[in-house]
Amino acid sequence: MDARRSLGDLDIYLFKQGRHTRLYEHFGAHPESLGPDSAGTRFVVWAPNAAFVSVVGDFNGWDRSAAPMSLRADSSGVWECFVPGAAHGQRYKYFLSWPGGEAERADPFALFSEEPPATASVIWDLQYEWGDGEWMAARWRQNSLDGPWSVYEVHLGSWRRDEHGNFMNYRRMAHELADYVRDAGFTHVEIMPVAEHPFYGSWGYQSTGYFAPTSRYGCPQDFRYLVDHLHRQGIGVILDWVPGHFPMDAHGLANFDGTALFEHADPRQGFHPEWKSAIFNYDRYEVAGFLICNAMYWVREFHLDGLRVDGVASMLYLDYSREHGEWIPNRHGGRENLGAIELLRELNKAVYEEFPDVQTIAEESTSWPMVSKPVYLGGLGFGLKWNMGWMNDSLAYMELDPIYRKFHHNLLTFALWYAYAENFVLPLSHDEVVYGKKSLISKMPGDYWQQMAGLRTLFGYMYGLPGKKLLFMGAEFGQWGEWNHDQALDWDLLRFPAHDGIRAWVRDLNRLYRECPALHELDFDPTGFAWENCHDSDQSVLSFFRRDRSGRSVLVVCNFTPVPRENYAVGVGVDGPWREALNSDSELYGGSGMGNMGRVRAEPIPVHGLPYSLNLVLPPLGVLYLLPEGGGA
Repeated sequence: MDARRSLGDLDIYLFKQGRHTRLYEHFGAHPESLGPDSAGTRFVVWAPNAAFVSVVGDFNGWDRSAAPMSLRADSSGVWECFVPGAAHGQRYKYFLSWPGGEAERADPFALFSEEPPATASVIWDLQYEWGDGEWMAARWRQNSLDGPWSVYEVHLGSWRRDEHGNFMNYRRMAHELADYVRDAGFTHVEIMPVAEHPFYGSWGYQSTGYFAPTSRYGCPQDFRYLVDHLHRQGIGVILDWVPGHFPMDAHGLANFDGTALFEHADPRQGFHPEWKSAIFNYDRYEVAGFLICNAMYWVREFHLDGLRVDGVASMLYLDYSREHGEWIPNRHGGRENLGAIELLRELNKAVYEEFPDVQTIAEESTSWPMVSKPVYLGGLGFGLKWNMGWMNDSLAYMELDPIYRKFHHNLLTFALWYAYAENFVLPLSHDEVVYGKKSLISKMPGDYWQQMAGLRTLFGYMYGLPGKKLLFMGAEFGQWGEWNHDQALDWDLLRFPAHDGIRAWVRDLNRLYRECPALHELDFDPTGFAWENCHDSDQSVLSFFRRDRSGRSVLVVCNFTPVPRENYAVGVGVDGPWREALNSDSELYGGSGMGNMGRVRAEPIPVHGLPYSLNLVLPPLGVLYLLPEGGGA
């Protein structure tokens, strides 16, 4: 028997303490050889309430009595057996019976599953030869918080389809996605959840197979190839991970052994009213350990560069999406979920202890303090947090008719008051382009030209601000329709110069963002940002500086109206020529071509407390990036 997979007393002890981060090497189904003529598979499952457990599958005709499992005598509730002849690629489930009931369940630790709507687990060997050694050796630099993070969020089933409208395999997707992302200049890809999920329309956020990449697009080795190839092309990979809830499908985790094993039994704690799903019992060590082990599995076995943790707010608050009387206070009488807080802290400690060169990212929509601060300082320990407040304020502002924007100037400036409270990501994600919210470009007011210019302005403003960047697929070329998971993006739009111009603008923003340390190096340090003028609400203009550690600056000026502003004075700290590095109104991007002929000279005329000034032409609905040619402050 393979000693690595032999379940010993120490494994059981760590399992019961919720501290076994390699539990998937022991639990689940693992092909083994006990001798030259005795190949088979060892099965291990946790089911403390079951009176009888057996393995059923292709290898025994799904006979419930053919492969009974033995309950360990250590009060762990763990069942195990070795089934001769059970081999890689065969389907299986566990049959469990308990007083008053019985069921067949998929394996919570299955490494692969049948393609939905089928629900069986599949015995699988994960063997794979990685080719991303160069990336892995240096990824601390690529994933550093002072480096550029320009993230392209992707739903694999609807980014592109094959020639017949079907899903593409992970391997084919690897090449097409890497080529596209590299050309567009993004640094990372964020993949929406791939853990096996029975309902495709859940986008992966209702998972039953926590250790199994969905078989819709191929096998686990195919998914490894996708990550491997992206790495070899210099692109980081982040995966959405969902520890907040799981669906109640009959083959899944809910009521697994006839009891609420993974979830809380009381629906006031164990049922999510908004998503109609079960909530994990974070107070149970074995369940917390299951989730931490699962997170480590994805990072360790699939070489991921980050985990974006979904729905953190729903985990932190016991009264999340509940009315008075529909929730149970914690032992102190408060609304904080103490078990979830401990889980998140232990998760982040485990990840950063073994993988200091990756990042965990919280999707947390409230003002919970210190989400992205270290555990030893009292924080939750995440590396980054999505800035939902900035996103909501910015989109609310951009949806206004420009004539009214001067009355809502604070929507642009408010986020800078708290910009350094957390390590923020500025997200324009999938959630903003579904369920009647319209696509990003459709949110922009005005005629066709103004909508195009408005989207370019939104992107130019976002890329200038402190914080890492995230765009959902399709936004980078101005897709008109809302995202539809049942079809590919509207790639035909790129035949139109205006849409290809938006993509060219994003490409150039990404290029300057990567090349210019002032735009990313001090994202989380207040010395890296300074307002030039945040008070010009009458003209709806914002101007600010970004700086790097050497004192070099980038000046960003945004005009949020379709009215050109000529002879617009902006104060600067150095004289001499300033280069117009980017202009969103360039004809290259579909703009009108207004600007400053690529260069403007600072004059010794003080403006806004600065000794020199630039006399600028601000294009309509346009953003300018200007760099001093002398490299000064």
